[in-house]
Amino acid sequence: MSRLLPLLCSLALLSAAALRAADAIKIGEYASLTGKEAAYGETSHKGIVLAVEELNAGGGVLGRPLELITEDNQSKQGESATVVKKLISRDRVVAILGEVASIRSLEAAPVIQSAKIPMVSSASVNSKVTAVGDYIFRVCFVDSFEGNVLAVFARDRLRARKVAILTSVSNAYSVGMTRVFKERFLADGGTVVAEPKYSEGDKDFRAQLTAVKAAGADAIFASGYYTEAALICKQARQLGLSVPIFGGDGWDAPPLLEIGGAAMEGTYFCAHYSPDNPSPEVQNFNRRYQARWGTLPDAWAALGYDSARVLADAITRAGTTEPAKIRDALAASKGFPAVTGQITMDAHRNPTKSAVILTIKDGQYKFVQTVAP
Repeated sequence: MSRLLPLLCSLALLSAAALRAADAIKIGEYASLTGKEAAYGETSHKGIVLAVEELNAGGGVLGRPLELITEDNQSKQGESATVVKKLISRDRVVAILGEVASIRSLEAAPVIQSAKIPMVSSASVNSKVTAVGDYIFRVCFVDSFEGNVLAVFARDRLRARKVAILTSVSNAYSVGMTRVFKERFLADGGTVVAEPKYSEGDKDFRAQLTAVKAAGADAIFASGYYTEAALICKQARQLGLSVPIFGGDGWDAPPLLEIGGAAMEGTYFCAHYSPDNPSPEVQNFNRRYQARWGTLPDAWAALGYDSARVLADAITRAGTTEPAKIRDALAASKGFPAVTGQITMDAHRNPTKSAVILTIKDGQYKFVQTVAP
């Protein structure tokens, strides 16, 4: 019996561990962990992981641990739809987090909506994302808000009256941002003097920038992602264009400075989060994130964290893992204390929240102002 007792205890512990694993609430995540947009996906994923770890350390959700199952879409077109199908059919997740990039969310959202599984995007701002259906949510502001913020900023802060807009025609985010910005800037009496186009992956923008220089723009709005934006800034300065250059939240990634170097000095962009914000919620989050990952969080990390916490709060209020009831609880989210600002979902499953404007000074991001909705 003395030999049998340790064996029985070991079996009991193994059985308990197996039961806990079987009892876990499975949530999926699809993200660009490799490829062109990996700088977004990596930090968003770290924010989600931190949230899940903290929730599990606090007893989980509904008394059960959360199990995060992550799929890498490799920043490839079409891959997001493939990986979310796996999360739904193979892994049986009750909800899905992702994506940062609007183009990836627009690929995955129809699949997720058809399966009637709630999705919470951390940072896809394109207005069409949540329009896919009533199971699709986000925790970031939308491009209609951001585009208006940037148009007012260009007029009031930069004193620009003649703006050139460079748009990535293969990027839904860039196209949507350009549309909203242009409508507001023109309505406020501004003029768009040049609208050169490019595609994702382009590296030479000298022809477009030569046309911008000839048009006599007061400022340049580069509405795409960080890789092309950094190259645009670098080549603009090489061509002698000294006017202000600015962009949207798609600029917010460490490679922006790595690629653009000194050419980024004095540029501006709109963002969801600034670690310089003195609020206790932000500073406490900064400390926890830095302790876990060894660096300060960026906006994508903060939004990833918020997406997981908003979802967990909805599951708690629903009192069940039934997707339809989680969806209803998400839709009813009101005044949730997120680190990127309080979140209340509107009728279109978009949060009402503030934005911040950052500039680059001495090779560092510097807070300029907060813009309320």
